Amino acid sequence: LNMKLSCLMILAGTLFLNPVTADCNVTSQTVTCEKSGKNLSDIPTNLFQNVTKLSLKNNIITLKDSDKEILQSFINLTELYMNENIIAVLHNNSFCNLTKLAILDISNNLISTVHKAAFAGLNQLSVLNLSYNMITQLDSDVFISLKSLTVLNLQNNFLKSFHIKSPFKLIEIVLAGNPWTCSCDFLDLQIWLNAFSVAIANENNTTCTFPDTMEKMFIKTAAFQPADCQTEKASFENTVTSTSAIRLKSRALLTLQTPNNITGNNETHAELPLLGKSWTFLGGVLGFVLGTTLLIFTAIKCPTWYHYVKSYSHRRLQESNSEMFEEEFSADTSSSPTVSGTDNEEPIVIFEKIHAFVPAEDGFIEDKYIDSYVTEES
Repeated sequence: LNMKLSCLMILAGTLFLNPVTADCNVTSQTVTCEKSGKNLSDIPTNLFQNVTKLSLKNNIITLKDSDKEILQSFINLTELYMNENIIAVLHNNSFCNLTKLAILDISNNLISTVHKAAFAGLNQLSVLNLSYNMITQLDSDVFISLKSLTVLNLQNNFLKSFHIKSPFKLIEIVLAGNPWTCSCDFLDLQIWLNAFSVAIANENNTTCTFPDTMEKMFIKTAAFQPADCQTEKASFENTVTSTSAIRLKSRALLTLQTPNNITGNNETHAELPLLGKSWTFLGGVLGFVLGTTLLIFTAIKCPTWYHYVKSYSHRRLQESNSEMFEEEFSADTSSSPTVSGTDNEEPIVIFEKIHAFVPAEDGFIEDKYIDSYVTEES
């Protein structure tokens, strides 16, 4: 009985000093929570935080926010195995604070999206396994922060191309089992593989799938026609540029030489960068055309505007002028000879002269702006 009590005390003390769940096994500084009967959906919270190797293989973990917070406490972790779970998205900072992590295996999941900063903080990571997932698009910028990465496994995903925007050094890469499309978009990956002498694991099965003319060709040696891919010869001493950047530069140079040929599809217009001083030149031409048009328009309209303004520069007639007109008119009437006893035709002639005299010799021009009372007096 005493021996049984002693064994129970020892077992209780062991569990107290090494707090692990019943679903996990602990050996030295290794915790294994594989194939547990409960199929863990969350990372256990009471694991020994000084562990260096943690295996959570074959569970139903989704790596949600609470899981990421628990992982941050394992600051001494060097190996993490989360393969055969149901992780769908790798969000930013999914493994931050694991600065000593060297091996990360998240293969055989449902990963379709990898955010740009998903592996931020993994400064010592040397092996990354993303095989057997559902990744359709992946950018090399995702791996920029991984300065120590030497082995990258992308086997059996749905990748058609892999754009190398910024070069990163690897010793080995696994690309087999992807439906690679060997077109111009694939050229930057091929250049990078040859320039840095990156070893391709399982190279015999790493072949082109599309187009049909290149099917079964090795991606590292597949030939591309220069006429189909407008590229520049770039030096790889400092950096390796991506295919898209090369094509943009070539199109920009082509546009400067033949500006009348810029009638391609909408995609070409969207990708063209600013062409430097050509915009200044275009602005000058437009300014010259608009200025010349304005001068011609002004020259044509000036006479019309001049007469329009002049028509409103009349002076108001003074009342004394109308009185003088009456006096002159009466004087002319009185000075006209009066004949009596002559023909009846002469008064008629005089009458006609008097009436003809008014419009011919008064010297005034009718103006609609003269007040009505002046007209009545006259």
